[in-house]
Amino acid sequence: MALLEIQHLTKQWKAGKLALDDVGFSVQAGEIVGLLGHNGAGKSTVMGIMLGMVHPDKGQVNIGGYSVQTQRAAALRQIGAIYEAAAFYDYLTGWQNLKALCSLSGYWDEAEARRIVKLVQLHDRIDAKTGTYSHGMRQRLALAQALLPQPKCLLLDEPTDGLDPEGITEFREFILRLRDEFGMTILLNSHLLGEVEQMCDRCVILREGKKVFEGIVPGRGENKVRFQLTSPDVQEGRVVCARLELKMDREGIVELPPPMEGHTVLRALVEGNVRVESWQPHKQSLEELYLGLRRR
Repeated sequence: MALLEIQHLTKQWKAGKLALDDVGFSVQAGEIVGLLGHNGAGKSTVMGIMLGMVHPDKGQVNIGGYSVQTQRAAALRQIGAIYEAAAFYDYLTGWQNLKALCSLSGYWDEAEARRIVKLVQLHDRIDAKTGTYSHGMRQRLALAQALLPQPKCLLLDEPTDGLDPEGITEFREFILRLRDEFGMTILLNSHLLGEVEQMCDRCVILREGKKVFEGIVPGRGENKVRFQLTSPDVQEGRVVCARLELKMDREGIVELPPPMEGHTVLRALVEGNVRVESWQPHKQSLEELYLGLRRR
């Protein structure tokens, strides 16, 4: 079942160019989906529309069956979010900040708040002023705030931006725990392809306001068989592959249709006098997919 449905979003700012051009995708309950793209691709505009902060020229967003555009309050009750930089009152403690910010939505449950604070591992510093918090601690407080309304879905805008490697690892483990233990649905916008590859089930890639890819993150549940040739005779290797009705890309990677096996192609390469330095299985990475889409 789709918890998030993004339908035909189109948005044009005053200065001409479309920020979003008929963008649509869905996020199923219990999924972690990464929203990727270069700066200016439209990622933050999509999230702004989801949060009711930006009005689309066309299209709509449904969250848990409610339209953000026509049933905003009901739709936004389904989600928690970290959008752009988390901002807090530095002269207040973490606990006081949570109470103040939650009062804006009318939700406050002290027992639940204590549980969430412990879940994000901030319980030992929650009574310290947030002006003394590190960047990582501020991100944890932002996560606590996002989780406090007990949402079905989290929207995270560049959540690991500015974190050190240890902080990124801790954040990744926490997000996976939210999905695995609590069934949380998560849409995150990130520039870190490696993190998306490790965290996300699927990804959506935007380019210049258009969706150019939606699917499983490479390597997850993929059953395509690929081999990569390393050889000083790559061009000759392409000729041999063409005889077998196979295509070799510029990186020497060949996708084999079933039931063809790697040793069959290797034998043909050797018999075709191609000097083979290596012929090994290859799994496409998210980086390869992303950069390949940019070349098109």
